Amino acid sequence: MDEPILGMSPRTVIVLLLIIMVIMFVILLVIIHQMNVVSRKYDAFMQGRDGEALEKMIHAKIKDIDQLKSASRRLSNEQRSMQTTLKGSISKFALVKYDAFEEMAGKLSYAVALLNSEGTGIVLNSIHSREGCFTYAKEIIRGESYIPLSEEEKQAIEQAKTMEEEMKELTRGSRLNNKKV
Repeated sequence: MDEPILGMSPRTVIVLLLIIMVIMFVILLVIIHQMNVVSRKYDAFMQGRDGEALEKMIHAKIKDIDQLKSASRRLSNEQRSMQTTLKGSISKFALVKYDAFEEMAGKLSYAVALLNSEGTGIVLNSIHSREGCFTYAKEIIRGESYIPLSEEEKQAIEQAKTMEEEMKELTRGSRLNNKKV
């Protein structure tokens, strides 16, 4: 009975078969463990749901996503519209007070520049005298006027133009101070 099998003794073949069986048993245990893990995850996912309920849930989520996309498009359009509107709105302004006449003290006269983001708007000049108060309005287009401007009006326009940079400087400075504290 000790005939060689595939050139090996029967005992060697039996030992090899036992080793292969042990390896296969270990692999079987690993597969069973993985199946249990997947089964638990599936049960947790499907908890209280059948296929129809799961399908309804997926359709509801897709509907929610479609509504969010629609709302996002609507908000983007509104934002563009608001940006267009804001470009024409007064966003830069400055007030320069001065004494129009030497006999009048207290800086009761003033020039006010009201400009949009492109530097277009008006400058108002109110001159106070003993006889009364006179107000003049001059159109400003991109920071320039076709009507001669007084020094106070020019000063108000320049202050309004640089107001944005000054505000940035002020806010940048306050942020730096807050970080130091």
